[in-house]
Amino acid sequence: MKIVKNPPRLSWSELIKRPSLELEFLEGTVKNIINRVKTSGDAALKEMSVQFDKVSLQEFIVSPTELAIGGQQVSSNLKDAIRVAIKNITKFHEAQSHDTLKLETMPGVNCWRRAVAIERVGIYVPGGTAPLFSTLLMLGIPARLAGCEEIVVCTPPLQDGSLDPSILFAAQEIGIEKIYKVGGAQAIAAMAFGTKTIPSVYKIYGPGNQYVTKAKQMVNAEGIAIDLPAGPSEVMVVADDSSNPSFIAADLLSQAEHGGDSQVMLVTSSEELIVKVEEELAKQIETLPRKLLAAAALEQSRSILLSDLNDQVDFINHYAPEHLILQTERALELSEKIKNAGSVFVGPYSPESIGDYASGTNHTLPTNGFAKAYSGVSLESFQKFITFQQLSREGLALLGPTVEQLAEAEQLRAHKLAVTIRLQEDV
Repeated sequence: MKIVKNPPRLSWSELIKRPSLELEFLEGTVKNIINRVKTSGDAALKEMSVQFDKVSLQEFIVSPTELAIGGQQVSSNLKDAIRVAIKNITKFHEAQSHDTLKLETMPGVNCWRRAVAIERVGIYVPGGTAPLFSTLLMLGIPARLAGCEEIVVCTPPLQDGSLDPSILFAAQEIGIEKIYKVGGAQAIAAMAFGTKTIPSVYKIYGPGNQYVTKAKQMVNAEGIAIDLPAGPSEVMVVADDSSNPSFIAADLLSQAEHGGDSQVMLVTSSEELIVKVEEELAKQIETLPRKLLAAAALEQSRSILLSDLNDQVDFINHYAPEHLILQTERALELSEKIKNAGSVFVGPYSPESIGDYASGTNHTLPTNGFAKAYSGVSLESFQKFITFQQLSREGLALLGPTVEQLAEAEQLRAHKLAVTIRLQEDV
């Protein structure tokens, strides 16, 4: 990791840049993929399965038999762990439900707001080098709780054409049946515009690499709703002399191992801690099966020395990390000053991986600084809210003259007339 000592504020914009592909290349490639799916549908998906996933598929959909057999291949220990995660995620998201809000704003004027599930949703589950069954839990559970009528899941196949058994078991446990073996930007295009096999949806959810993120942004520009910009993973750890260097190194590596386009960041007031963390990183990375991916991410990551606590807070909020781990002596107090972050992990015994899997909070979070304006996925992400109003004759008589005045001031006479004609009605 590159070490930067007390950088001036003018340099912060450069320090918070995330790794990225050359923009013109990325957009051109994804646009081509989307157009191929639009034009050729399933045929394009089959071609791209060979091109990108190195597998030739005759059918994309997972059959009931394949779903059942795959789920049986999961060890009993993993099944138990997945069920604990399901219980906690369900509990946290169930608590987010709201009763219909009803209010009489003035006599005879009644307003209410009701949550309605989005009917057709698409979930992208990253696969390939790391089949993320946890993402299926994080998105499938709130989709089911919200009452979405149709839930479509796309995830990349393995090179033998199968899906990881853990994904199939997770799907069984939460009651999801429509699973398709399609990955990458082409999966996003398929869910957005539909093919003969894969139905189109109203909103697409799920993290992914830069191609997936760009595809979501591009279909969003064509009118398909998306959850949020969730690209390559990132974490920022804020620490001081009270922190455990081995904990910090483990947290940094837990995100670095996602891939070379991930970014990890250490912010601290202690030069000595930076040295100790570097030593721990060198030790721990040697034990990782995904060592090369983690090493590539570390090359693009930074340790930032900031002596002043206020500067640290400002830098955190400027960076707006997807995951923020506070391992300082007064971590809870520091957490109150955080304005921009996807999810915050407070104290030495709150590793980010806990939130990734089983604490109950959702791990689908805004990346690349979008935490300045976006929240992570929640139950409400799978709902839309409709407002209603009902006025009695007396209520209109009371409020109508006010609306007449407002409409007249905006020179919208038909708006005024819609009120006046009712007020003048003979009873």
